[in-house]
Amino acid sequence: MIQLGYFTLDTLDIAKAKAFYGALFGWTFDEGAGHASYADVANSDPAFGFTKVERISSAASLYFRVDDIAAMCARVTELGGKAAVPSQSPSGLSAVVCDDQGLSFSLWQPAAGY
Repeated sequence: MIQLGYFTLDTLDIAKAKAFYGALFGWTFDEGAGHASYADVANSDPAFGFTKVERISSAASLYFRVDDIAAMCARVTELGGKAAVPSQSPSGLSAVVCDDQGLSFSLWQPAAGY
């Protein structure tokens, strides 16, 4: 069964998001997993964080954990959706896809240890 692997929330300012949500919910952040455009919420399940963007969207970005991202991207296309070429990050491979009605979500094939 495919499950939600992680999700991100958009922010214009990573430092402000960390300060606000840290104070509001007591969240801490994994500094080793973050960088200038991403803050990882420590010890969260499912994993999630904040992504720096130029414009805020009104929805979270959902990443569904998969074992074979290439096969899943091909399956999305077979079913009438669209799939971007997967991109590499320290946490693994991810690809933005959309269903046959245009709803976007992402697929994530985690790197070893995730």
